Amino acid sequence: MSREHGGDAGTGRGAGGGPGGGRTAAAAIAAAGGGGTAPAREPGAAHLSHRVPDLGALELLLAVARHGSLGAAARDVGITQPAASSRIRSMERQLGVALVDRSPRGSRLTDAGALVTDWARRIVESAEAFDAGVQALRGRRDSRLRVVASMTIAEYLLPGWLIALRAERPDTAVSLQAGNSAVVAERLLAGEADLGFVEGLAVPDGLDGTVVAHDRLAVVTAPSHPWARRRAPVEPGELAATPLVLREHGSGTRQVLDAALAAHGGLARPLLELASTTAVKAAAVSGAGPAVLSELAIAEELSSRRLVAVPVEGVRLSRDLRAVWPTGHRPTGPARDLLSLTRARPTG
Repeated sequence: MSREHGGDAGTGRGAGGGPGGGRTAAAAIAAAGGGGTAPAREPGAAHLSHRVPDLGALELLLAVARHGSLGAAARDVGITQPAASSRIRSMERQLGVALVDRSPRGSRLTDAGALVTDWARRIVESAEAFDAGVQALRGRRDSRLRVVASMTIAEYLLPGWLIALRAERPDTAVSLQAGNSAVVAERLLAGEADLGFVEGLAVPDGLDGTVVAHDRLAVVTAPSHPWARRRAPVEPGELAATPLVLREHGSGTRQVLDAALAAHGGLARPLLELASTTAVKAAAVSGAGPAVLSELAIAEELSSRRLVAVPVEGVRLSRDLRAVWPTGHRPTGPARDLLSLTRARPTG
């Protein structure tokens, strides 16, 4: 079942003030404990002891060892001296040993504190290596963006959105595939694209989505066609019975037109059935027959009078344009940024 959304968790410094304040040391213990690689934990084995401090506390202890001063250590990790003193006392209670001797001349590690500091250094170094690895993975993911879009969106809206994205993410390589709405759904569900855009009546099955723009379809002809000179609007029954130059089945334009004329006998056999908006437009300009196209696609042709818009009444030819993605996989990284840009530049 598909869903439509209206609307990532960030990272930050913890109470310890360092890059991993508030983090658990669990991810680093296996690599750091015992001076080497710890054996893998068997399924069902006990979790780490509650006496293992978080990484922010261990970073504070390392800062005390470096500076020989609780005040300097507090400044180093970005917290106040009272907060640092409280954190050291809390860690001492947690471990059950005294770690720091405080005196007017400064702060020095106890023998137990020196030993704990040595262990802490290995844990923090392992955590930093873990963090660097994760950032590398995230950077690899963020270095590319695969977009698949219905023809009208790909030709008339995405270029502007992608130019804006490049200004924000100049190092992201973007690939764009164009196809009808059915193709967009297939490629997203096959994992061949990170974000899609469709023009149909609803979100395709298996996808979630959100409306990013609105569009209207127009009936157009070459100036030489009899409809270009008529005064009365075309009625739904007449439109349905007239062979038209149309997009193929599976396109968003065709879906909207099929639904709009279903109650009026359905579409007559097409005069021509073409696989792109550009081809349909070219056929209409050449005088092949009336066509139904997005208003986004025909602004220039209407302005130059190469095409004439034919008034139609009694039928709704508007539609929503949507961004879509596989159900349960909200866009992240550059896909999320592109989605934000579409909302910042409303159309229709």
